[in-house]
Amino acid sequence: MENKVERQLPDDLMKEMDLKPFETTEIGHPEVQRVAPKVRVTTGQDKIIDSLEDVIKNNLKDGMTISFHHHFRNGDYAFNKVMKLIIEMGYKDLSLAPSSLTGVMNDTIIEAIKKGVITNITSSGMRGSLGDFVSHGGLKNPVIFRSHGNRARSIEEGEIKIDVAFLGVPVSDPAGNANGQDGDAVFGSLGYALMDAQYANKVVLLTDNIVPYPNTPASIKQDQVDYVVKVDKIGDPDKIGSGATRFTKDPKELKIAQMVNQVIVNSPYYKEGFSFQTGSGGAALAVTRYLRESMIKDGITASFALGGITKPTTDLLEEGLVRKVMDVQDFDKGAALSMAKNKDQQEIDASWYADPNNKGAVVNNLDVAILSALQIDTNFNVNVMTGSDGVIRGAIGGHQDAAAGAKMTIITAPLVRGRNATVVPSVETVVTPGESIDVLVTERGIAINPKREDLVKVFSNVPGLNIVDIKDLQKMAEERVGVPKPLEYTDRTVALVEYRDGTIIDTIKQVKD
Repeated sequence: MENKVERQLPDDLMKEMDLKPFETTEIGHPEVQRVAPKVRVTTGQDKIIDSLEDVIKNNLKDGMTISFHHHFRNGDYAFNKVMKLIIEMGYKDLSLAPSSLTGVMNDTIIEAIKKGVITNITSSGMRGSLGDFVSHGGLKNPVIFRSHGNRARSIEEGEIKIDVAFLGVPVSDPAGNANGQDGDAVFGSLGYALMDAQYANKVVLLTDNIVPYPNTPASIKQDQVDYVVKVDKIGDPDKIGSGATRFTKDPKELKIAQMVNQVIVNSPYYKEGFSFQTGSGGAALAVTRYLRESMIKDGITASFALGGITKPTTDLLEEGLVRKVMDVQDFDKGAALSMAKNKDQQEIDASWYADPNNKGAVVNNLDVAILSALQIDTNFNVNVMTGSDGVIRGAIGGHQDAAAGAKMTIITAPLVRGRNATVVPSVETVVTPGESIDVLVTERGIAINPKREDLVKVFSNVPGLNIVDIKDLQKMAEERVGVPKPLEYTDRTVALVEYRDGTIIDTIKQVKD
C-alpha cells in the first residue's frame, strides 16, 4: 500500500490495526464525537495518599494504559519513581502513552520492556538508548508516533484511552488544584498534561509541595483529580532547558538565523500584528534575538508568539514587542518563571494549541513558523524522527501542526552535519509533508517551494537573498560528503508515524544489526 508521499506501508499491519494511509494536509470540516472519562464520585476534599504503592495497587491492572507528561524534560523525577514501583509490583502488558519521552526515562523504560511490563508505546518521540533499543526491534509492538496536536485529537476522540495518568506538579492543594507556576520545581505551562487530567479515568498527582486549599491559579482542577501523593522531590527545574533547547554559538547556525530573519522581514507577513512560532533547534532559537532587533528598528509589534516558549520570547513580552504569549510548554526556567508574573503569558492546552479536529486551534492563526529538521528532501518533505543511520532519535512535537497552520513555514538546517547530508534526495522518514513547507534556509542558500509562486516572486526581488533551487542544494551537499551507502532494514515495522489527522504518513523499519 502506498500513500500520497509515495511511502510503502505494510498491508498486513494497516489492515490488522484498521489504519488509513496519509492522503492530504487538508483537514476539512469533519464532525467528530468526543469521549468522556469514567469518574469516581468523591465528596471529600482531602485526597492526599501517603503511599504511591497503594495508589498503584488499587487502580492499576494488567493491560491498562498509563500516561505521563514531559514538562520537566531531563529534570523529571516523577516518571522513574512511578515506573520502578510498577516494575517491582510485576504488572504486565501495559501501554505507555506519555506526551513525550526524555532521556532520563530511557533506562527504566527499557527495563520495563524487557520484563514484559510495557508492550505498547505511543509518544511524540524518543531519543538515546531507548530510540536505539526500539530501532533494533526491542519492543513487542510498533510504537505509534503522534504530534502534540494529534495526541490531543486521539485522546479527545478515544483512540488513546488513558486508564491512569500520573502527573508530576510543583504545587497542589489537598483537593488537587495544581499548577506549574509555583513551588521549588517550577516548569511553567502544564499544557500537555491538561489533556490527561481532563480525559484520564484516574488522575494521580505527585508533588513535593502541598499548600492550603484553595490553590490558585489552578491549571489542573480538583474536579479532575482522584489522588494527591506527596513525594520528597518532584523534579529539577534547572534541567528543563537542557538538550534540544541549547542556545547556539555556532557561526554556521548564527548565519542561518540571520538569513531566516531576512526572510521573515522581507515577507508579506511581517507587519504590525504578525504572529510567529520558533522551534527548539539552535538556529531557530537564535532567530528570536535577530527578530527582536528588526522589530525595534521597524517599530513593529507582534500580536502573539506561540509554542514551546523560551526566555528570549518572554523578554519580548516584557519589552512590549509581543502582546501575548500562547504557552503550551516552557523550554527553560526563565520562561517558566515569567508565567507566574505576567498575565499576558497565557497557558494553553494541547488541543487549543494544535488539535486539527476542534473548533479552531491557535496554530491556524500563525503567520510564520520557524522549525528545524534532521533531513529535508528535494520534495521539501521533512524528517525530524530518524537519524542518517535509521535510528529513532527525535520527536514530532508540534512540527506537523505548526507547519500545517502557518501561512509561511521556514525550515532551518545546515547543508551537512558532520559527514551526513541534511538536504537529501529522499528523507529516511517522512514526518512533515513537503506540502506544508514553504522555505528552506541553509548557510549556502535559500530554497523556496515552487508551489509558493508568490514567495518566489517576492524574495527574488530582495537584494542579498541567495535563492537556490533545492536540487542544487542537494547536489552541493552530496559533493561535500558523497553518496551514502543505502541503509539496511529488516521487514519488521518498529514504529508507525501518524500525520496529525491519524493517517499513516510513514513507517520505521527495524535496523539490521
